[in-house]
Amino acid sequence: MKGLITAVALVLLFACYAFAGEHSAFARITVYWHREGSGEHASWNGARLRGGHCAVDPKKIPYASKVVFPDAACVAVDSGPDVVNRKAARSCGRNAAERNAIVIDRFFGTKQKALAWAKAHPHFMTVQIQTPDTKHGIKVVTAETPGSSPPNIASNDRAEFGTPQ
Repeated sequence: MKGLITAVALVLLFACYAFAGEHSAFARITVYWHREGSGEHASWNGARLRGGHCAVDPKKIPYASKVVFPDAACVAVDSGPDVVNRKAARSCGRNAAERNAIVIDRFFGTKQKALAWAKAHPHFMTVQIQTPDTKHGIKVVTAETPGSSPPNIASNDRAEFGTPQ
């Protein structure tokens, strides 16, 4: 009996680490954009979308999580039935790992940007997921002078070396 209790305690201990913080996931990446008639809201849940947002299954990736792709990072703010039921992974996966992958739908401001990204990147990839409770990697940013407005720390803009901003 003591062995069973010890085994259950160890499983629960390691399960907490598996679901918290930062982890990687194999995902089918799809793209979407503002369509005619969608106005400012192209999201399933009514959120105002912009570049750097993505749709996820909130049961697998909590909202406000940071999803890190090889070229950029996105914030999970949206969902939808095709993301939750993994339609894209189930329909075009060529093996069991691909068919069982989660689906992340990355938002772009225009159709041209979305299709160009989809053409240049693989449909399936491993992404890093940083849940909102992740503490490491946080930078503390302060205003230079009292009373000045704080910097935009929620921006996903990336600076490339050698290119002026």
